[in-house]
Amino acid sequence: MKLYSSPRSPYVRKVWVAAHELGLADRLELIEATPRNIIEVVGRHNPLGQIPTLVLGDGTAIYDSPVVCDYLDTLHDGPPLIPRDGPMRWQALKLQAIADAMLDQAIAVYTDAGRPAEQRNEAMLDRRRTRLKRCLSSLEDDTASLDGALTIGQIAVACALGYLDFRLGRDFWRPEQPNLAAWFDRFAERPSMRATQHPGPG
Repeated sequence: MKLYSSPRSPYVRKVWVAAHELGLADRLELIEATPRNIIEVVGRHNPLGQIPTLVLGDGTAIYDSPVVCDYLDTLHDGPPLIPRDGPMRWQALKLQAIADAMLDQAIAVYTDAGRPAEQRNEAMLDRRRTRLKRCLSSLEDDTASLDGALTIGQIAVACALGYLDFRLGRDFWRPEQPNLAAWFDRFAERPSMRATQHPGPG
C-alpha cells in the first residue's frame, strides 16, 4: 500500500501512528508530496489533491485520515482502535472529531499568522484561536476520558497537541491545560509517537 504523505502533516501523522500501533507500518510505502507537486502526485488518486491518501495494490484510493484509519483498523486481528459499538465507539469518534477540528483551526492560524500584517484577517484569527482554546479547555476538563484502552481518539488528540507544540509553541496551550499537557507528555513516549515526530520547521 502507498501512503501519500508529508512529514509535517498532523493528519498523516495520525495515520502513521495508527499504522505503528496496529503493526502495519511495514506494509505502507510512504510517498512524500510537496506543495509544488501535490496536485500532480496525489490528484490522480484523490480529486481534492490532499494528504493523506492511501492507494491499495489494486489502485483503489482511500481518503481522508479518518477513513484511512478506519480501513487500517480492518487489517489486523488485535483490539480495534475504533471500537465496534457501544459508548466507547462514540467516545473515540468524538475525540477524533474534536482533534481534527482543532487541527483545522491550528493550521489556519499558523498559515494566517505567517502572512504580512496587511494581509491578515485579525478578526478571523481571533475567532480561530478562541475555538482552539474552547476545544483545549473541554479536553482539560475531561482528561480522564483519554485514559483506558488505546483508541483512535487518543491518537488523534495526541497528534493535534503535538502539532500545536510544533507550529504554535508550547506556551500557546500548556500553561492553561496542565492536566492535558501531563497526559500528552506521557502519551508522547509511546514508540509510535517517537517514531513519527515532526521534523524541524519548514
